[in-house]
Amino acid sequence: MKNKKIGLLLVDVQNGFNDPSWGKLADDESQKNILKILNYFRQKNRPIYHVQHLSQNPKSPLKPGQPGVEFMDFAKPIFGERIFQKHAHSSFIGTLLEQILRQENIHTLAIAGITVDHCVSTTARMAADLGFEVIIIEDATVAFERIGLDGTQFSAELVHAVTLASLHHEFATVLTIKNLIESIESMP
Repeated sequence: MKNKKIGLLLVDVQNGFNDPSWGKLADDESQKNILKILNYFRQKNRPIYHVQHLSQNPKSPLKPGQPGVEFMDFAKPIFGERIFQKHAHSSFIGTLLEQILRQENIHTLAIAGITVDHCVSTTARMAADLGFEVIIIEDATVAFERIGLDGTQFSAELVHAVTLASLHHEFATVLTIKNLIESIESMP
C-alpha cells in the first residue's frame, strides 16, 4: 500500500439484513467493527464510499420503499461521503463507482460490509479485475448460514472462512482491522 491512496468501501450495510429470512448470522462483532473502521477513516479524513443495494425483487427486505433498504444507524453516510446505489451484486455494475475512484486517484480499496459471500465478494473480484488493490476486512464482513443442494447445513462461520480463503491472494488481501490500521499508519 505504499504511496497509494486508500478508500473505504462499505457494501450494503442496510437494515434489511436484520430480517430473519436471511438465516442464522454468525454471532460476531462485525457491526461494531464496521463502525470502528468507519470512524477510523473519518478521523483520518480518508475517502469513504457507501453502497446501497436497491433490490428489484418485490419480496426482498432491500426493496426501495421499505425500512430495510435504509442504511443501519451506525453506518449512515455523513456529508462528503459518496453513496452508490446498485441493483446488481457488484458495486461497479450500473454505478459510477469506478469512474469516481479513478477521478479521486484511489488505488486501494478496503472493503467491509454484508455479505462476504455475495456482494462483498463480487465487488472485490471485479475491483481486482479492474486493477485496484483490494483489501477485505475480515472482521468487518459477515456471512449467513447456507443450505447446500443436498440439504447440508453450512454454518455462517464456515461460509465466512471459506469465502475469505477463496479471495485471499487471488483477488484480495484479507486483513483484520488491526492489521489494516497498522498498514495505513506505516504509510508515508
